[in-house]
This record gives sequence, structure tokens and C-alpha cells, in this order.
Amino acid sequence: MKFCKKYQEYMQSQKKKLPVVGFKKLKKIMKKCRRDYQPKEGLNGSLPIKTCPDHCPVCDGTFFPSLMNEMSEVVGCFNQQARKLLELHLASGFRKYVFWFKDKLKGNHNALIHEGKDLVTYALINSIAIRKILKKYDKIHYSKQGQLFKSKVQSMHMEILQSPWLCELMAFHINLRETKVKSSEAPTFFDGCSLTFKDGKPSLTCDFFDSIKVDIDLTCSICLDTVFDPVSLTCGHIFCYICACSAASVTIVDGLKTANPKEKCPLCREGRVYEDAVHLEELNILLGRSCQEYWEERRQTERVERVKQIKEHWESQCKAFVGF
Repeated sequence: MKFCKKYQEYMQSQKKKLPVVGFKKLKKIMKKCRRDYQPKEGLNGSLPIKTCPDHCPVCDGTFFPSLMNEMSEVVGCFNQQARKLLELHLASGFRKYVFWFKDKLKGNHNALIHEGKDLVTYALINSIAIRKILKKYDKIHYSKQGQLFKSKVQSMHMEILQSPWLCELMAFHINLRETKVKSSEAPTFFDGCSLTFKDGKPSLTCDFFDSIKVDIDLTCSICLDTVFDPVSLTCGHIFCYICACSAASVTIVDGLKTANPKEKCPLCREGRVYEDAVHLEELNILLGRSCQEYWEERRQTERVERVKQIKEHWESQCKAFVGF
């Protein structure tokens, strides 16, 4: 079965109406471009040469803008749904009863796993659709514009495999597998997903279907140690929360949301990456369970530093209040 048909059948089978990549529509746009700008035979009967102009009104004005809008909707939907799912898993006390009252909580971890599986499948099949349509574009146009567009999208953080919520779902799966739900009791949605250590350095790795592989380094590039209380900036780089606050020139009392927009990621030097940073709570639980000795040592060190910063903050507030 061709991927286009398989993709259409998958999206039609979903109970919820979710944003999709218009695979069929985008193929029609490319056919129109190919019809309007038919390749002509080269000299001496050589291979056809592309006559679609560098600034093609069909491709630049319709194909790429349409794909960009659809990708944005798919990524936004995935992030929103994943965040809600993980909130359900991490809810406790009164908050959990509120979720129950609103009929959002399914009642057991197996249901959460099934929902997680659906979310991951949704993310991956759309990622494959995007990859295939861009590959087809380059093949038809004898160009590398599709790959350049993919690179542009990655720099804009609209690549679904870059989403911090995918990292969180991977950690969520391992946490359930190792604690509350045995792997034999519920279907897994990550084949080969694991937390691995190489030379003492951790990474989160997973092989998905269709040769998609994710390998996330969990070493903070600021303190050069395993990330503690990890946070993902909007550029996708992961740091310890206290290290990220230091890099953003803010205290832990003020938080990353108060960072100056001009402050840049210490790794890629991109600006405006702190305000929408995501706290990776599932990953924090996983690392705390897997590196207990290191975690306890780091917890003690962090506690001292946090108390120090809080004390300095309130001293400065008191001085400002009394007019010093």
C-alpha cells in the first residue's frame, strides 16, 4: 500500500479529529507545478532539465506555506495533548480528584499508556509524511529545496521530533514500565526505548518505525554533569534548571520566564529561548530513580545554593522596601 493511502486511512480511523499534513493536497500542488513547467529535453538527448523557476509561484506561494501551516498545527496539537496526558500522570492529591471530577482521568495507567501510544503514533506518522513529501518535492524538481525547507523548520523548532514533550513521553513510558505497570500488562509504544549510560554519561535513546531514531544527550553543557531538575529551552537544548537560570542571568526565585529576551542559549546562541522553557518532570523522576547516589548528592548541593539565592533575594527586597 502506498504511504499516501496508508496515511489517509490512519487519520480517518482516529476518533478525535486532529490536524493533519495534507499529503494528498500537497501532491496535487506539485502536479500542477509539473504541468505548468514541463521539463524540456537537454542537448544531445540528455536528461530533462528543470524548468520550474527558482522562485516558482506555485511552490513558493502555495506548497511551502501550506506545509508550514499544517506542520505548525500538528506540532501544536501534539504538544498540547502530550502536556495534558503528562499532567494527568503527575497529578496528585486534590488536583487528581479535580481531574477525575472533570472526567479526564481514565482511571488506570493502562489507559494512559494507550493514549500515549496514540499520541506517539500520531507524531511519528506525521513526521514520516513530512519527510516523504519533501523528498518527493526534491525528486520532482531536481533540487534540494525540500531539504533546505526541512533545515529551516528545524531552526524554527517546528520539527515534531524536536519536541520536549516527545522526550517526556519517552521518560513517561520507562517510568511506567519500571514501576506502576509491568511491560506484560500493557502494550509498549516505544520499541527499544531506554536510558543508557556511556562512560558515565546518560542519554535517552529510542528506535521508532520507518528508521526514525532519537538520541537525546542528558549531559548539561554548563556544569558538564547529568542534568538535574532538567529544563528544555525552546531551541531544544536541555540544561539543569539552576544552570539555565544562571545562563539567563536570573535567580531561581525570579525564574526563567523573567529572563531578558536578548539572553541566548549557551550552546546554540539563539535568543528568546527561556520564556517558554519546559520543565521535564518525567525525565527528572527517571534520572532520580536511575542515579540515586548522584541525585542525593546533587540535591544537597542544590538545596544550599537555593537557600542562598532565596536569602539574598529577600534581603534585597527588604532593603528596597525600607529605602536603602
